[in-house]
Amino acid sequence: MNDYPALLKKYINVLVHEGGSDLHFSTGAHPTIRVSGSLSPMLKEAVLTTEDTRGFLKALITPTQESRFNEVQEIDFAYESPDKFRFRGNAFIQRGAVGIALRLVPNKILSIQELNLPEILTSFARKEQGFFLVVGPVGQGKTTTLASLVELINTERMEHIITIEDPIEYIFEPKQSLIDQREVGIDTKDFASALLSAFREDVDVLLVGEMRGPETMAAAVTAAETGHLVFSTLHTNNAAQTIDRIIDTFPPGQQDQIRLQLAASLAGIFSQRLITRISGGRIPCYELLINNKAVANLIREKRTHEINTVIETGSTEGMIDMNRSLAELVARGEITPESAYQHSLNPNVLQKLL
Repeated sequence: MNDYPALLKKYINVLVHEGGSDLHFSTGAHPTIRVSGSLSPMLKEAVLTTEDTRGFLKALITPTQESRFNEVQEIDFAYESPDKFRFRGNAFIQRGAVGIALRLVPNKILSIQELNLPEILTSFARKEQGFFLVVGPVGQGKTTTLASLVELINTERMEHIITIEDPIEYIFEPKQSLIDQREVGIDTKDFASALLSAFREDVDVLLVGEMRGPETMAAAVTAAETGHLVFSTLHTNNAAQTIDRIIDTFPPGQQDQIRLQLAASLAGIFSQRLITRISGGRIPCYELLINNKAVANLIREKRTHEINTVIETGSTEGMIDMNRSLAELVARGEITPESAYQHSLNPNVLQKLL
C-alpha cells in the first residue's frame, strides 16, 4: 500500500524544483509535469495503476468532495499542500479510472510589469466602474493577469472586493481593501446566485472567475452598468469573438438588450497567449480592445466583424493589435518567427509586419 500523501509531496517538490506549471496523474502513465508548455513524464517513477490515481484523489479532496465526485464523475477543487503550495485541481473519469490535473497557483501575486504585460492594463484597475474581460484559451495566464489587477486595487484603494471563483485560486491578503473570496459549491450555489447577492453586500469591485451562462453574464453586465467594476474571463480567441459569444449566449429576444448594455458598460477586452521564449520560459503576446464611441457604435449596430480594424488603427488610443505584439516579440529576439505564425489569427497580415 503506497503512502499517497508522501508521494504527492515528493511529486509536488519535483514540479516546483523544475519550475513546472502542471502535475498530471493518469492510469497507465508515469506521473507527468508540464514545464514551459511541454509535458515531461517522470520516467524514474512507476507507471500509475487505477488504485494509485484513486489514492492520490483521496489525498487531495475531502470526503464530501469525494462523494460528489463519485456522483457526477468530475470535480474542480483547490488543494494546499503542507508546504503551502496551492493548486487548482480537476479530477475526472477516463476509461473507467480516475485522472487528475493539478495547476500550480504561484504564492506571490506578480505585478503587471513582472508579468511582461502592457502598462496600460493598470488603467483598468483604476476605473470606478465598467466591465473588463481577459480572454484566451485554457492555461494562458488569464487568472494570473486578473489577480494582478485586483492586487493593484487592494494596494492602492479602499474598496470592498468580492471574488466568485470555482475554485478559489490566488489568496488575497487585505491591504487597503476589504476582500471576500467565495468558492462555488462551498460558499455559494453558483456564479449567478453569488453575483445577485453581491448587489446587497455593498460591493465596489467584483471578480467573477468565469462567465458561465446567460444569468451570470446578465448579472455581470448589470453590475458594471450600475456603478461597479467587474472583472471576468472567457475562453474565446479575440475581442470580436468575445462580444459575439456573450450576445449569442442569450435567446434572440434578449440579444438587442444585452447588446445595448454591453456597448454602454464594456471597459475593454484583453486577449492573451503565452508563447515559448527562445531563452526559456514563456512570454505573453496580446491584443487590447478599449471601448470608445466607435467600438460602442459597432456593438450596437451588429458590426462586430469590423472591430479588428478598429484595434489595428487604434494604437494612438492605447489599443494593441495581436499581430503587432507578435512582430515586436520577434524583433526583440524573444520568440521565433515560426512561433509568431503559430499564434497569429491572421498570418497574412503578420507577414507584412515581420
